[in-house]
Amino acid sequence: MSTYNVNLHEAIYSLSDALDLVGVTHIHHGKRVAYMAAECGKQLGWSGPRLDELFQAAILHDSGVSKTMVHAKLAQMSWEDEADHCKLGAELLATSPMLQHLSDTILHHHTHWSVLKDLELPLEVKLRANCIYMVDRVDVLALVCMLEGKDILLGKEEIRRKVLERRGDWFCPELVDAFMDTSRAETFWFRLESDHVNGYLATWLSHYPEQTMEFEELRSLVHVFSSIVDAKSPYTKQHSDGVANLARYLGGVFQLPQETCEMLELVGLLHDIGKLRVPDELLEKPGELNEAETIIMRQHCFDTYSILKNIRGLERVSLWALQHHERMDGTGYPNHTRGADLSLEARIVAVSDVFQALAQERPYRGPLEKVVIMALLKLEAEEGKLDQKVVAAVEANLDACWRAAVDPIQA
Repeated sequence: MSTYNVNLHEAIYSLSDALDLVGVTHIHHGKRVAYMAAECGKQLGWSGPRLDELFQAAILHDSGVSKTMVHAKLAQMSWEDEADHCKLGAELLATSPMLQHLSDTILHHHTHWSVLKDLELPLEVKLRANCIYMVDRVDVLALVCMLEGKDILLGKEEIRRKVLERRGDWFCPELVDAFMDTSRAETFWFRLESDHVNGYLATWLSHYPEQTMEFEELRSLVHVFSSIVDAKSPYTKQHSDGVANLARYLGGVFQLPQETCEMLELVGLLHDIGKLRVPDELLEKPGELNEAETIIMRQHCFDTYSILKNIRGLERVSLWALQHHERMDGTGYPNHTRGADLSLEARIVAVSDVFQALAQERPYRGPLEKVVIMALLKLEAEEGKLDQKVVAAVEANLDACWRAAVDPIQA
């Protein structure tokens, strides 16, 4: 099994970028929450690994949100079933050895201090979760201020008052006091602007080097990304897993090196990250997309690339993911790249994506049988759109490809 040099903090930052795609008006929410949480932690004298874990948990606190309809509720101070996304996020992070230590924090990041203080959890976890809850609500109040066209400095005292009112009930008194101290300064609020908060996070990233990961560790981290996408709609569930398994299998058929096959699996898991920007109703539309909707849908390849290109060690993954809707004759998107400029790996991912999508139910049709899928793939190859050698490899191994695409767990 291969090892990879990947910067965990860059990956976490990029996952935050992916989560940002779900928002419409509330962009950079995770980053602003991470910044404010860190400032409160510093005010309390936290440093080193303790501060870093607070920062990591804060930037990923909404990892249980992939639907735009749920994200819209985040702008409310409280709502029915608000704990659902906490539970989903906690379960998701628990699947990755690299992130599972943050799971309890995510689970309780909407739990009132009056309840949380009596739970059987380490005090550090309770304080971390409640700190994130507090500044998460601060960011919501700041958003309301901005949507009303009010300068943040004109609204800051009202925000501080609302936090202070919940001292001891919603929020730990010690945390509220730290927030009240650090938020007196105008610079605290100025840094909430996108350019400043991104600069703050860039400084955080610069403090942490790359680290060596076994493939399974890296895969588990990547799977967090893909699970968020696949949870967006019942019609995308397990799509990423199926594409990943089929792409890796076909890499083996072509006798590509083990590391390349592993990279193909990662591409399959990550290729649709950009779909988090696509409104739920488009993914679940029972009819054909109109021209405007098609343009929105087609942007997902570029959005995927924009997120992944910032993770050192995954450069090939980001390129192949960008190209998964390109076609041999140049009729694909987003760059209309032609066959001569498409690597074998990109061609494998393209075929795997089409195969798996046809094998899954969609709002406008049911899943297709493998013989029908094969006929459609051959037609696409004959028309010069899909690579003929890759399609021929699928035909020669049709039963194995079917298992890989539709039954990822057993494949």
